[in-house]
Amino acid sequence: MSLVDDIDEVMISTEQLQSRVTELGRSLEREYAGIDLLLVGVLKGAVMFMVDLARAMDLKVDLEFMAISSYGNEAVSSGVVRLIKDLDQNIAGRHVLIVEDIVDTGLTLAYIREMLLAREPASLRICALLDKHEARKTDVPLDYVGFRIPSRFVVGYGLDFAGTYRNLPFIGVLKPEKYAVK
Repeated sequence: MSLVDDIDEVMISTEQLQSRVTELGRSLEREYAGIDLLLVGVLKGAVMFMVDLARAMDLKVDLEFMAISSYGNEAVSSGVVRLIKDLDQNIAGRHVLIVEDIVDTGLTLAYIREMLLAREPASLRICALLDKHEARKTDVPLDYVGFRIPSRFVVGYGLDFAGTYRNLPFIGVLKPEKYAVK
Protein backbone atom coordinates (compact mmCIF):
# COMPACT_ATOMS: atom_id res chain seq x y z
CA MET A 1 0.00 0.00 0.00
CA SER A 2 1.28 3.47 -0.92
CA LEU A 3 1.48 6.50 1.37
CA VAL A 4 -0.72 8.32 -1.14
CA ASP A 5 -3.53 5.88 -0.30
CA ASP A 6 -3.67 7.44 3.19
CA ILE A 7 -4.41 10.90 1.76
CA ASP A 8 -7.99 12.12 1.63
CA GLU A 9 -7.20 14.96 -0.79
CA VAL A 10 -4.27 16.93 -2.12
CA MET A 11 -4.64 20.42 -0.67
CA ILE A 12 -1.54 22.00 -2.27
CA SER A 13 0.08 20.38 -5.30
CA THR A 14 3.79 19.98 -5.92
CA GLU A 15 3.57 22.62 -8.64
CA GLN A 16 1.77 25.10 -6.35
CA LEU A 17 4.43 24.55 -3.67
CA GLN A 18 7.29 25.10 -6.09
CA SER A 19 5.72 28.24 -7.51
CA ARG A 20 4.97 29.79 -4.12
CA VAL A 21 8.38 28.94 -2.64
CA THR A 22 10.01 30.61 -5.66
CA GLU A 23 7.84 33.72 -5.11
CA LEU A 24 8.76 33.82 -1.42
CA GLY A 25 12.44 33.42 -2.29
CA ARG A 26 12.29 36.36 -4.68
CA SER A 27 10.54 38.53 -2.07
CA LEU A 28 13.16 37.64 0.52
CA GLU A 29 15.93 38.28 -1.99
CA ARG A 30 14.62 41.83 -2.53
CA GLU A 31 14.07 42.40 1.19
CA TYR A 32 17.51 41.19 2.25
CA ALA A 33 19.57 42.39 -0.75
CA GLY A 34 23.17 42.93 0.36
CA ILE A 35 22.54 41.41 3.80
CA ASP A 36 23.88 38.10 5.11
CA LEU A 37 20.82 36.18 6.24
CA LEU A 38 20.64 33.38 8.79
CA LEU A 39 17.79 30.96 8.15
CA VAL A 40 16.71 29.12 11.30
CA GLY A 41 14.69 26.04 10.45
CA VAL A 42 12.51 24.28 12.94
CA LEU A 43 13.25 20.56 12.74
CA LYS A 44 12.10 18.32 11.35
CA GLY A 45 9.11 19.68 9.48
CA ALA A 46 10.67 22.79 7.96
CA VAL A 47 13.66 21.06 6.34
CA MET A 48 12.18 20.56 2.85
CA PHE A 49 10.70 24.07 2.76
CA MET A 50 13.86 25.71 4.12
CA VAL A 51 16.17 24.00 1.64
CA ASP A 52 13.94 24.90 -1.30
CA LEU A 53 13.56 28.46 0.00
CA ALA A 54 17.34 28.87 0.36
CA ARG A 55 17.85 27.60 -3.19
CA ALA A 56 15.26 30.12 -4.46
CA MET A 57 17.35 33.06 -3.20
CA ASP A 58 20.49 34.55 -4.71
CA LEU A 59 21.77 35.73 -1.32
CA LYS A 60 24.46 34.83 1.16
CA VAL A 61 22.54 32.58 3.52
CA ASP A 62 23.62 30.46 6.44
CA LEU A 63 21.46 27.58 7.65
CA GLU A 64 20.86 26.79 11.30
CA PHE A 65 18.40 24.43 12.99
CA MET A 66 16.41 24.12 16.20
CA ALA A 67 14.32 21.20 17.34
CA ILE A 68 11.20 21.84 19.37
CA SER A 69 8.48 19.43 20.39
CA SER A 70 4.86 20.08 21.19
CA TYR A 71 3.13 17.23 19.35
CA GLY A 72 4.94 13.95 20.05
CA ASN A 73 2.91 11.35 18.15
CA GLU A 74 -0.39 13.16 18.55
CA ALA A 75 -2.56 14.90 15.96
CA VAL A 76 -2.91 18.04 18.09
CA SER A 77 -0.38 20.08 20.00
CA SER A 78 -0.02 19.26 23.67
CA GLY A 79 0.57 22.94 24.41
CA VAL A 80 3.78 22.03 26.25
CA VAL A 81 6.81 23.22 24.31
CA ARG A 82 10.19 21.55 24.83
CA LEU A 83 13.54 22.61 23.37
CA ILE A 84 15.25 19.50 22.03
CA LYS A 85 18.09 21.08 19.99
CA ASP A 86 19.30 24.65 20.32
CA LEU A 87 21.22 26.72 17.78
CA ASP A 88 24.91 25.99 17.34
CA GLN A 89 25.92 29.64 16.86
CA ASN A 90 25.42 33.04 18.41
CA ILE A 91 22.79 35.14 16.61
CA ALA A 92 23.50 38.48 18.31
CA GLY A 93 23.64 41.20 15.66
CA ARG A 94 22.59 38.81 12.87
CA HIS A 95 19.61 39.13 10.55
CA VAL A 96 17.54 36.03 11.33
CA LEU A 97 14.59 34.50 9.51
CA ILE A 98 12.74 31.73 11.34
CA VAL A 99 11.53 29.21 8.77
CA GLU A 100 8.55 27.19 9.98
CA ASP A 101 6.50 24.55 8.20
CA ILE A 102 3.12 25.22 9.79
CA VAL A 103 1.67 27.60 12.36
CA ASP A 104 -1.52 26.51 14.03
CA THR A 105 -1.89 27.35 17.74
CA GLY A 106 1.16 29.63 17.52
CA LEU A 107 2.41 28.46 20.92
CA THR A 108 5.59 26.79 19.63
CA LEU A 109 6.48 29.68 17.36
CA ALA A 110 5.82 32.27 20.09
CA TYR A 111 8.19 30.33 22.37
CA ILE A 112 10.91 30.22 19.70
CA ARG A 113 10.44 33.89 18.81
CA GLU A 114 10.77 35.08 22.42
CA MET A 115 13.81 32.89 23.02
CA LEU A 116 15.57 34.21 19.90
CA LEU A 117 14.62 37.86 20.52
CA ALA A 118 16.34 37.59 23.91
CA ARG A 119 19.57 36.78 22.05
CA GLU A 120 19.52 40.25 20.41
CA PRO A 121 19.54 39.60 16.67
CA ALA A 122 19.77 42.64 14.36
CA SER A 123 16.36 41.60 13.02
CA LEU A 124 14.04 38.65 13.49
CA ARG A 125 11.28 37.77 11.06
CA ILE A 126 9.19 34.70 10.44
CA CYS A 127 8.44 32.83 7.22
CA ALA A 128 5.83 30.09 7.49
CA LEU A 129 4.84 27.78 4.68
CA LEU A 130 1.36 27.16 6.10
CA ASP A 131 -0.81 29.32 8.33
CA LYS A 132 -3.82 27.73 10.08
CA HIS A 133 -4.96 31.08 11.42
CA GLU A 134 -8.31 29.85 12.74
CA ALA A 135 -6.49 27.48 15.16
CA ARG A 136 -4.42 30.28 16.73
CA LYS A 137 -4.27 30.38 20.55
CA THR A 138 -1.68 33.14 20.72
CA ASP A 139 -0.88 35.98 18.38
CA VAL A 140 2.44 35.60 16.63
CA PRO A 141 3.52 37.88 13.76
CA LEU A 142 4.08 36.11 10.45
CA ASP A 143 6.07 38.26 8.04
CA TYR A 144 5.92 35.87 5.08
CA VAL A 145 3.29 33.18 4.51
CA GLY A 146 3.15 30.60 1.77
CA PHE A 147 -0.48 29.54 2.13
CA ARG A 148 -3.37 30.12 4.53
CA ILE A 149 -5.16 26.85 5.04
CA PRO A 150 -8.21 25.65 6.96
CA SER A 151 -7.73 23.77 10.21
CA ARG A 152 -7.34 20.26 8.80
CA PHE A 153 -4.69 17.65 9.55
CA VAL A 154 -2.13 17.92 6.75
CA VAL A 155 1.03 16.00 5.90
CA GLY A 156 3.68 16.01 3.20
CA TYR A 157 6.53 18.29 2.12
CA GLY A 158 8.12 17.89 5.55
CA LEU A 159 4.96 17.68 7.65
CA ASP A 160 4.36 14.34 9.30
CA PHE A 161 2.20 12.24 11.50
CA ALA A 162 4.22 10.03 13.88
CA GLY A 163 7.30 10.47 11.68
CA THR A 164 5.62 9.36 8.44
CA TYR A 165 4.51 11.18 5.26
CA ARG A 166 7.26 13.87 5.29
CA ASN A 167 8.52 12.70 1.90
CA LEU A 168 5.27 13.28 0.01
CA PRO A 169 5.93 15.99 -2.60
CA PHE A 170 2.63 17.78 -1.92
CA ILE A 171 0.53 18.90 1.06
CA GLY A 172 -2.31 16.46 1.61
CA VAL A 173 -5.12 16.00 4.07
CA LEU A 174 -4.55 12.81 6.02
CA LYS A 175 -7.54 10.45 6.23
CA PRO A 176 -8.99 10.72 9.77
CA GLU A 177 -8.76 7.00 10.42
CA LYS A 178 -4.98 7.25 10.04
CA TYR A 179 -4.61 9.54 13.08
CA ALA A 180 -7.76 8.87 15.11
CA VAL A 181 -7.24 7.61 18.66
CA LYS A 182 -8.19 3.96 18.79
